[in-house]
Amino acid sequence: MDRIRIVGGQQLRGTIPISGAKNAALPLLIASLLTEDRLTLKNVPNLADVNLLVRILRNHGVDLAVDGKRSSPPSHLGDTIHLTARDIVDTTAPYEMVSRMRASFWVLGPLIARMGQAKVSLPGGCAIGTRPVDLHLMGLKELGADIDIDSGYVVAKAPKGLRGAHIVFPKVSVGATHNVLLAAALAKGETVIENAAREPEIGDVAVCLTKMGAKVEGIGTSVLRIQGRDRLEGAIHTVLPDRIETGTFAMAVAATGGDVMLEGAHYHDLKTALDVLAETGASVEATATGVRVSRNGGGIEPISVETQPFPGFPTDLQAQLMALLTRASGTSVIRETIFENRFMHVQELARLGADIQLHGDTATIKGVKTLKGAPVMATDLRASVSLVIAGLAGEGETVINRVYHLDRGFEQLERKLGACGAEIERLSSG
Repeated sequence: MDRIRIVGGQQLRGTIPISGAKNAALPLLIASLLTEDRLTLKNVPNLADVNLLVRILRNHGVDLAVDGKRSSPPSHLGDTIHLTARDIVDTTAPYEMVSRMRASFWVLGPLIARMGQAKVSLPGGCAIGTRPVDLHLMGLKELGADIDIDSGYVVAKAPKGLRGAHIVFPKVSVGATHNVLLAAALAKGETVIENAAREPEIGDVAVCLTKMGAKVEGIGTSVLRIQGRDRLEGAIHTVLPDRIETGTFAMAVAATGGDVMLEGAHYHDLKTALDVLAETGASVEATATGVRVSRNGGGIEPISVETQPFPGFPTDLQAQLMALLTRASGTSVIRETIFENRFMHVQELARLGADIQLHGDTATIKGVKTLKGAPVMATDLRASVSLVIAGLAGEGETVINRVYHLDRGFEQLERKLGACGAEIERLSSG
């Protein structure tokens, strides 16, 4: 397996172009199952999760073509992918594929909506909590699907098609909102989703569905109204910038010092997290071309924060913030309210010299003067990048093992950081 080697102590200065959002690209790719026509997606990041989903979609019969494959593409230009699901040849999503990435479970809604049947393995993915799919199934049942669980598979049927319904989620779920939103686009009549997740990535999918012919009202709010159509058309859509990548690099700049322009970033998609970052002493400025983050000379202030669904502080930035706060001049507190197992990075940060105590869903971080490089192990996607931040801010050499987790969600990470002065390289297992 590849490893990443970092020699810490370098400030970051320059420009980092922000890639397309993984968490929007995945459901947008899945939306291709809803139409016989061509769906063209621009600014799709080249990630391991995207490549795995492409394999799953091919298995269903989706034809894919990628524009402009270049030997050294500019890092700010994602792929343009053309998807055509003229004939869906298989409505089964097998365990060996779905178990590797839970977002692939979202093919369930579109397959039922278009084909009247689906057999999809229960999902896998990062071990950061139980993350059950009960809300997905509840919503699809409300739309008229008959659903059984058989030998680890969800077997769903709706031979007469789906029909609009009024669905009230008992708690906010990004995945369930995606799945039901996609299915409702081909359901007969109006679907209302109450307590829908409000993440910008869901809004991006809703905008694309509107281009395809569905009518979606309430984008960005907790109540979505979807007017389904008998058939959807093709469309051309550009994936929005990745706010989690934006926040990750912003925290890396705050941790190491320096001055970086995050090119193409959308400030308002990440306002809460950037406000929290500013509380630590970093300078954060929205510009016409992105977001500029700097910390020149000032210390890192301790803070208290808890993760919340959007527009609150994102759970996907909790590990990165913790890495930053290990160097604060005082004691910080982070409460994780979304996933019960999302503190697996704590013991690895401790290997670098961090002082962190866990009490249930709360981490207490006592800032230390220095972090020292050491071999560490990535445990999940966001935890692995927190180790990158800590390594950049520390002294000496840090080697991060199992970096395939990083490749799932960060495009050209070493290249982007290296261009801003970081001493970072990939050590290939080959």
